[in-house]
Amino acid sequence: MATAHVKRAYKYRFYPTDAQAAELSRTFGCVRKVYNLALAARTEAWVIRQERVNYNATSAMLTAWKKTEELAYLNDVSSVPLQQCLRHLQAAYGNFFAKRAKYPHFKSKKKSKASAEYTTSAFRFRDGRLTLAKMTEPLDIVWSRPLPEGAAPSSVTVSRDAAGRWFASLLVEDPTVQPLPCTDTAVGIDVGLNHLLTLSTGEKVANPRHERADRVRLAKAQRTLAKKGKGSSNRAKARLKVAKIHARIADRRRDNLHKLTTRLVRENQTLVIEDLTVRNMVKNRTLARAISDAAWSEFRSMLEYKADWYGRDVVVVDRFFPSSKLCSNCGTMQSKMPLNVRTWTCDCGAAHDRDVNAAKNLRAAGLAVSACGAGVRPQRSTPGGQSAVKQENHGATRGIPRF
Repeated sequence: MATAHVKRAYKYRFYPTDAQAAELSRTFGCVRKVYNLALAARTEAWVIRQERVNYNATSAMLTAWKKTEELAYLNDVSSVPLQQCLRHLQAAYGNFFAKRAKYPHFKSKKKSKASAEYTTSAFRFRDGRLTLAKMTEPLDIVWSRPLPEGAAPSSVTVSRDAAGRWFASLLVEDPTVQPLPCTDTAVGIDVGLNHLLTLSTGEKVANPRHERADRVRLAKAQRTLAKKGKGSSNRAKARLKVAKIHARIADRRRDNLHKLTTRLVRENQTLVIEDLTVRNMVKNRTLARAISDAAWSEFRSMLEYKADWYGRDVVVVDRFFPSSKLCSNCGTMQSKMPLNVRTWTCDCGAAHDRDVNAAKNLRAAGLAVSACGAGVRPQRSTPGGQSAVKQENHGATRGIPRF
């Protein structure tokens, strides 16, 4: 549940001077170098000597690296981003050992995100002017929205995306994030491709298909890029054009998802979604492009953290729950329900829209979990056409267990 001390990142675009851009580019390079060196040292220590190296040990290594002639250039940038990247590596190892992520991988100059994190000792924020360490002038930030009144950033992350745009993300405590008044409304949400969302209320949200809208421009820019010689300045310009189109697609998609998730969280106390394995679904070469454009994983992520901020409940139904096959009127489960069947009529006489029916079943399953902590799963068989929903007491509060 959200509190008055929720930490929130406010991201702004800024336009650096040539000197600032050069300094930040050097910092990005040094951060990447230190991260890779520390990762190599930790990997080697474990593979060869079965020795675990922690953050303190890599911090001592960094001090030694700075004293060598080969890596003396690390002294030319602020030490804080270098220390922070070692903390990020430590967190990556923590996620790996907790089985939340894969083993940390090396950062690539061309593919990895260029970023550096500054803590309070490495920046000055006064009267709406942000000045980073090793810089004499404040950043020219476009304040597209105000920070919370009296907010003092605890950290600043500076980044540059593939399209060459510069961003500063300020982490602050946001007192405006408070739990919303409780309501008795609940909604089931079925995601799809023909419609981005179908709600249990019967509302269908159109899929904007942002990637498809710019597909012709993107294809033309990619063909132009493919014809340029590697390493040439013309290739760099062509790559930038492709990156800008991708950035435009991502920005529009993110903006649409923010508006949708904010509305859903404000209007409903309980939100029920399906636990989809998007990572496996995009292996389908026919649908991969459309699924990626829909951004189901990003939608779920936004919904969950906003629900946590505003005191709402997100219930996740197991992916094997037959929401499309069940009749939301009588509970009878159909033996088959091919994807091309969009409407169907149950033996009880109820006519169903496939997606609306699925959303209604998700809502009912989610309410069962919220009410009594029960897990919901289909029976192995449906003798006599009886209800195919079975409740079991698994003590679940946030999701429906897999069977």
